[in-house]
Amino acid sequence: VEVAIHTILYVRQIYPADLFVRRKKYDTPVWQSRHPALNEYISGAVKAIADELALGNVDKAVVVIKSKHDVPLERFIFAMQNMIRVESFNKDTSVEGAVTVGTLGQYFRSFMVKLSMVEAQLGHLPIDDEPTFAIVLELQDNKAPTASHGKVSPLKTLR
Repeated sequence: VEVAIHTILYVRQIYPADLFVRRKKYDTPVWQSRHPALNEYISGAVKAIADELALGNVDKAVVVIKSKHDVPLERFIFAMQNMIRVESFNKDTSVEGAVTVGTLGQYFRSFMVKLSMVEAQLGHLPIDDEPTFAIVLELQDNKAPTASHGKVSPLKTLR
């Protein structure tokens, strides 16, 4: 999710291209921000997602591209409701028919290649609109954020 967020911000030109550096992940080129505050926000949001995901609370994580007037222009939705829950004390639990690490890497590589070509499919965002973004966490029905334990989370939370 973290790699995808950086790539979305680059591909949708939310920030100038020279703010990003090209890296390699999953044997494919990806983009990563070089701005410390932006990187801190993204990694904090991803940690909050991971904490809630470990508790089985997450339905979706959404990257919302919005105008300077907070009007949503695009949404990139990461649906996570099919995640397998594993007891925290037994991380070595095997799952019959599970995807292998190699196959999972191929899925991630394919996803990142498709994501990097999203500009061709969606076209340019209006430049005069000064787009920005937010990371939104949608929790499952009847779930409340619990992983932050009273700390302020970098995420906006929807119920």
